[in-house]
Parts: sequence; C-alpha cells; structure tokens
Amino acid sequence: MGAGRPLVTRTQEVGTVEGSLYERLGGVEAITAVARAFDDRAGKDGRINQKFARTNLDRLAKEFIDQLCQDTGGPCTYTGLSMKKSHTNMGVTNGEFDAFMEDLAAVLDDFKVGKAEQDELLNLLRPMRDDIVEIDSSQVGTPLPSAFAPAPPL
Repeated sequence: MGAGRPLVTRTQEVGTVEGSLYERLGGVEAITAVARAFDDRAGKDGRINQKFARTNLDRLAKEFIDQLCQDTGGPCTYTGLSMKKSHTNMGVTNGEFDAFMEDLAAVLDDFKVGKAEQDELLNLLRPMRDDIVEIDSSQVGTPLPSAFAPAPPL
C-alpha cells in the first residue's frame, strides 16, 4: 500500500463530490433560487423581517446572490458594502443573526442541499457575525433603529 493509495480508495468508496462548493450547489441558477426563496422566507419571519423594513430588496437580493456565488468559488463578484458598514446602526442581535442562519438552513433543506454543502456554506457566513451583530442579546423581532441608513437602490 502506498501512502496516498488507501485514502484515495476510501474517498472513492464514500462518493466524495469533486469541485467547488459553487459547482456542488448547482451554480448561479441554484444559488439564485435559494437566495430568492430565502428572501421570501425572511420577509415572512417576524424574528427578523423588521430589519429589512427600509432595505431596497432588489439590491439586497442581487448582493446576496453575488456574495454567495463569490464566497462559494463562483465567477460572481460581490461589490456591495462591507458587512460592518451595511449593518451599522441596524441593531442586529445575536438572536436575530441566529434566526437568519436558521432560515437559510431551512431553505437549504427545502432545496435538498446535502449536509456537507450546507455546513460548508453556513461556515462561510458564520464569521460575519462579528461584523453584523451590534447587540449581545438573544432577543428577536426588534425594530429597525431610526439611525439605520440603508444602501441606495441599484
């Protein structure tokens, strides 16, 4: 047995999918479908929907798609504001960030995205918590502060 041989054989046995996360998710069309379904779900979720009250939803959808596409290894380029800047004065709580992530996981489940791909995608987004959350609280459904200034429409 060569040093690399057993690992290759075992990998083939468990059916590892090759390629970037972008490719494994199904490309930009699948990412767009997930992002749109997420937008719909988040818009109906009283735990987080107030945070989008003054957000240009067309801009948000485009930037969310571009960000997911870029972060998963796709050809898109995210050109939006930094997470810190775009969420400044939004008053996002830890509970609301968790609700956002739960909604995204539920949509990924609805689309039958595999557990490995879900984990990989959610792990790309989790580090953004520090730039998005401003209030250390488990509270959800908090109003959007009047100090929040949304990005302009596209």
